[in-house]
Amino acid sequence: MSIPASFTPQPVSGQAPGRKRARCPGFRPGSGSGFRLGSRLGSRLGSRLGVAVLALFALGTAGAQPVSPAEVLLFETDHLTRMKAPATLVYEFRRLSNVEPAFTDSVQLDVSRNKGQVHAVLRFLSGKRKQALPEVADAHGNPVLLGFLEHDIAEMKRLTGGSVGYFRKRIRLALADGAQVTPQRITYGGKTVEAKAVRIQPYLDDPLHARFENYVRKTYTFVLSDQVPGGVYRVSTTLANAAGNGAPPATVAARATPAANQPGKAAPGAAMPVIDETLTLVKVTEPRA
Repeated sequence: MSIPASFTPQPVSGQAPGRKRARCPGFRPGSGSGFRLGSRLGSRLGSRLGVAVLALFALGTAGAQPVSPAEVLLFETDHLTRMKAPATLVYEFRRLSNVEPAFTDSVQLDVSRNKGQVHAVLRFLSGKRKQALPEVADAHGNPVLLGFLEHDIAEMKRLTGGSVGYFRKRIRLALADGAQVTPQRITYGGKTVEAKAVRIQPYLDDPLHARFENYVRKTYTFVLSDQVPGGVYRVSTTLANAAGNGAPPATVAARATPAANQPGKAAPGAAMPVIDETLTLVKVTEPRA
């Protein structure tokens, strides 16, 4: 699949001379100045998800800086290699907010094998909230990660009026240069297992953060472990603008309306947004014999 030249990777600003970044294995040179997705990310990856993959992965060409530990954990790890198939990973998606109604929904990833390849079908949310995402014919990384990020980027655009390209770029750069990776213990299936947490704040040091000042402290956390099915235990975003920094209430308090011509800024008297979104692996189901 060819990628438009407008999505061609650009060097990371402020990159030290001589610092190199290897090309991600999910990419291989295509025609012209663009890229096409390699088989590691699925030969049938659709255009919408493909653009997101490129925007999030493509931090430089073969002559750029090394891939960061956070990028390796999220996008260059074969999360599905140890999965028993066919099976369905079931995640709970929970949104808590003080500016819009809270909700709980489900995300399901159907995994099967055919001729040694993993086939993945992601069903992200349901009903009116459902996101249409393409199937992945030869999956290695867990598509849940990109599904969550695409949902988040769409929400940021809706809430602030900002550009999806801007939000993708900030997440991309934060994973490349600003991520914190720490060990963490989690409990899954009644057992305590080792995991790693990746944390980023994409908008904190952005020179343009004044345009989205209510979202500057938004934090993204990815918890991964090779001891849980699918490799991804939890993905979450936290936006704590409340004085107490506690979890937002589960019911709407007030609806913040962006001020005219000032995306991301609440109108006078409106509540400062406090929004938590969490995706957590809850179980794995297998077909009955």
